[in-house]
Amino acid sequence: MQQNGLRIGLYSAGLRAYWEQFPALLFKIEIYNAFIEKRLARFGQVFNFGIVDDSDCSAAAGEFFCGNNVDIVFLHSATYFTSDSVLPIHQTCNAPAVVLNLQPSPQINYEKTDTGEWLSQCGACPVPEVSNAFERAGIPFYCVNGLLGLEQTPEGALSSEITCDMPQAKRAWKEIEEWCRAAGVKRALRNARFGFLGGNYSGMLDMYSDMTMLSAQAGIHVDILEMCDLDARLKRVTDEQTAAKLAEIREMFEIQGDSPSDPRVRRPTDEQLNWSAKVAAAQAALVRDYRLDALAYYYHSVDRNPYEELQAGFIVGHSLLTANGVPCAGEADLKTALAMKICDLLDIGGSFAEIVVADYINGTILIGHDGPFHIKISDRKPILRGMGVYHGKRGSGISVEAKVKSGPVTTLNVTQTRDGRLKFIISEAEATNGPIMCIGNTQTPVRFSCEPDAYMAKWFAEAPTHHCALAVGHHASVLEKVGILIKIHTVTLS
Repeated sequence: MQQNGLRIGLYSAGLRAYWEQFPALLFKIEIYNAFIEKRLARFGQVFNFGIVDDSDCSAAAGEFFCGNNVDIVFLHSATYFTSDSVLPIHQTCNAPAVVLNLQPSPQINYEKTDTGEWLSQCGACPVPEVSNAFERAGIPFYCVNGLLGLEQTPEGALSSEITCDMPQAKRAWKEIEEWCRAAGVKRALRNARFGFLGGNYSGMLDMYSDMTMLSAQAGIHVDILEMCDLDARLKRVTDEQTAAKLAEIREMFEIQGDSPSDPRVRRPTDEQLNWSAKVAAAQAALVRDYRLDALAYYYHSVDRNPYEELQAGFIVGHSLLTANGVPCAGEADLKTALAMKICDLLDIGGSFAEIVVADYINGTILIGHDGPFHIKISDRKPILRGMGVYHGKRGSGISVEAKVKSGPVTTLNVTQTRDGRLKFIISEAEATNGPIMCIGNTQTPVRFSCEPDAYMAKWFAEAPTHHCALAVGHHASVLEKVGILIKIHTVTLS
């Protein structure tokens, strides 16, 4: 999957003295370099400098990568090279450096291999040297080890280099893809605009955040919005726009009857549906006008304030926006909006969630929230229910009842430490097909790696916020790489 706008730097490192001694060696390395370029092109635009084989060439390569504004640079360790031939590249270009130690053949032909053939296979040899040079120069670096993954053996090779189906090649390319996806997230966040509508739920101390801190550490821009910004757009919504949104709502959701368990949760009325559709049209206009990529929102009104009626229609429209690439986090939780956006950029969902209740009989924890839901990761059509009261909040209206599809899931919590630094807390788990309550809330039964109390003890010890993003699939590895690239401390719970 190519990530929009990702710019990838690539070069293959070698030793110039080898080319005259072993003419076939350079030819093979150029084949390897072209193969890697082709594979990387699946993930973004590749800027391939080609072969770097001395310090003069290195200086030119550094300028090349800077001039093309690359987001990440892959150093292909193609044979032995001296570290002084690559260090200047990364002293000039500050993009993250990933060393590719990808051996072409799984095993050399011991009886027939000559020196030139051996040198085409010895990419691991210079990696300790360059690692030492990078560490002493204060340059962060990461290594991917494995097989190259060729589909055919180059002419003149003395052993088979067809490794595309071998696990060491598949694992290496999965890791390379994750580095590219993580770099794509970093690039996207650097250009992302987050809306902050209203204010935090009063008293939720974990929600409060320094917006400058979020901009400085995650690269996002925050627009502070007022309810009057939304109300002005509401007044311009036409009957045709409302009807179009209502049709979209009916297509995306199932309109259910009264709750069998809670008399305050009833079938949405036509009036509630029409109002939610009109508000959704205004929300879409707000996002469009401010070019928002995510939104954190909450509004606590007073009696008979017209904005109370406006916020009562929020949930359906914010669920539609979340499904269409603009994650919306309730209670004005900017940190969880960031978590949701990261998951959305990775195309793994990211629904607004918190701990609901533990099920000690089934060994699961219900994860969900009263608020927007990521429709694209639902196990079936989400249900709309009319709420007689938004518990703990003012007003009433329509809410979403749904759960994430069964199978592997990942939670991403973005919290803040005492020194003002952001922190990722990641968990992989399994969503089960267990029962949920019929109360108009999103809920998913999740089985973690240990029983509920033990897992909660681990989670709470990391001082999380009480919200998280719930995504489908197991994605701790790529999320850890996102944390590395944007320099956010990351903890993965096992």
